[in-house]
Amino acid sequence: MSGWTTIAGRAVALPQANVDTDQLIPARFMSAPRSAGYGAFLLHDARQDQADHILNRFDGADVLITRRNFGSGSSREAAVYALVDFGIRAVFAPSFGDIFQGNAVNNGLLPARLTGDQIEMLIASLGANDAEATVDLATGSATIAGQTVSFDLDPVWQQKLVNGWDDIDLTAQHRDQIKAFRAARFAAHPWALPAS
Repeated sequence: MSGWTTIAGRAVALPQANVDTDQLIPARFMSAPRSAGYGAFLLHDARQDQADHILNRFDGADVLITRRNFGSGSSREAAVYALVDFGIRAVFAPSFGDIFQGNAVNNGLLPARLTGDQIEMLIASLGANDAEATVDLATGSATIAGQTVSFDLDPVWQQKLVNGWDDIDLTAQHRDQIKAFRAARFAAHPWALPAS
């Protein structure tokens, strides 16, 4: 996965709370290979039921503004795949499901927390339309529909998003220290080595 530092694109509002991972991608689609892409399955049932769903009308959205508890429910990483494969690079909400947040960052998707008041301001500014959006990881700021907001970003999350790293990539950056520790450990405790 490639990293990123800024987004210059379009934002839309999904003014719903408690959008869980089963809504983001219903389980029946998770048998499809990831290589086929999961973007078409994003919020599939809601988009099928509502022809004028915001993501049907503006399928080029890069940024999603939504309400509290986004990505709650099961730990399915496919929910993040669906968002990313659809083209969404950042989601702004007051709160996220814990596991969803980790999966998001590991797959290049920014889960940015804003206050409820900030989210309501952005939802009101967007209405049922899309609007220009810029997001800057270095400054922790975004301008959406003419409104500028700041968000806190964990330095490790920032490093992972900018470099396109997941947890394994992050650990691999300490390869030399890990090798040195292993060598010292086994030199001091040779009995800890397997017999074969």
